[in-house]
Amino acid sequence: MRYLHTMVRVLDVDAATRFFGLLGLKEVRRRDSERGRFTLVFLSTGPGAPELELTHNWDQEEPYTGGRNFGHLAYEVDDIYALCDHLSDNGVTILRPPRDGRMAFVRSPDNISVELLQKGEAKPIQEPWASMPSQGEW
Repeated sequence: MRYLHTMVRVLDVDAATRFFGLLGLKEVRRRDSERGRFTLVFLSTGPGAPELELTHNWDQEEPYTGGRNFGHLAYEVDDIYALCDHLSDNGVTILRPPRDGRMAFVRSPDNISVELLQKGEAKPIQEPWASMPSQGEW
């Protein structure tokens, strides 16, 4: 058995693709179904890596309501501080800052919780992250 992908429904496929692009995911393929009235966009961190499938139903006008039972997506990152700076500089709210040098949480435009984990050992604790409080739900 091989893990293939995780699917999330998105209201604005361009906003979702941009957000996950900020995390370093790249579009690997896209499929529009005129008959089914949907678009599928598959994103990945690289060849052979599991994919994230964004499903955009063309007739969906209201934001999807999400349950906490979904959990979250998780990505290992090379430099958690640099990525959180990059996300913040691009308008993404860091909901759970990497105070411990290891873990942070953000949410996509469709309110999907995304965990960011530092590759290897935690980075040395540093400001402004060390004293930044958490916000909202993550």
